[in-house]
Amino acid sequence: MTQFSNFAIRVLMYAGLRGSKPSALPEIARAYGVSYNHLKKAAALLCSHGYLEAVRGRDGGVRLAMDPMDIGIGDVIRATEGRSVLVECFDGTSNTCPLETACQLKRALEEALGAFFKVLDGYTLADLIRSPDQIAPLLAIAQPEPGLGDGQEKQPFATA
Repeated sequence: MTQFSNFAIRVLMYAGLRGSKPSALPEIARAYGVSYNHLKKAAALLCSHGYLEAVRGRDGGVRLAMDPMDIGIGDVIRATEGRSVLVECFDGTSNTCPLETACQLKRALEEALGAFFKVLDGYTLADLIRSPDQIAPLLAIAQPEPGLGDGQEKQPFATA
């Protein structure tokens, strides 16, 4: 998994903990101690895929555009990683490996990648923020949205 995907998940977790309240990207970058520019790119992609919405204005930022229970972690990673090219034989346009026709590594890696996504597909953003009382203080979020992590849908979530 790339650092970009990691940042995207972190942005979603932060926004999920804040519920309907927008979060400014500089605030999120400070909370995680990471680059604002990297988070900005991740947030833009998450907005384009409908996971986040941008809120303009003085108290603007980003917030979830859908319920955390509807945000599949496998789907987010697929969106952020694009087409996974673990080794050159995964890319038919640039493959120069002379072993391709007899090599079993490609098959093994395809199977492993499938298993990786199968596990991630079993998790949602709600699973990752299930313990807001433990996570929020680590990110200097004063009070997470009431009821987060109890499996109940919180409103208002914007519609994508």
